[in-house]
Amino acid sequence: MPRTEPDDNAETLALQALAWTLADPDRARRLIDLTGLDPADLRARAGDPAVLGAALGFLQAHQPDLLACADALEVSPERLVRAQEALA
Repeated sequence: MPRTEPDDNAETLALQALAWTLADPDRARRLIDLTGLDPADLRARAGDPAVLGAALGFLQAHQPDLLACADALEVSPERLVRAQEALA
């Protein structure tokens, strides 16, 4: 199946990636541990570009997660990297 490259903006794509990250309890715990955000703060600031960029940066720091997320969202890993750069 060919990859699709949606017209979603960086924030929308980052929100999708954040939701994907949080769907796995172990991955969610790593995100919280590495970013220092507590779950309540993460919920309150989920739309904040800085938080979204940090979530994408978290994925970039662990290539297996980046590739799995890209596959799940049916976008290229490069698209996730570009979204993170746009939010930085």
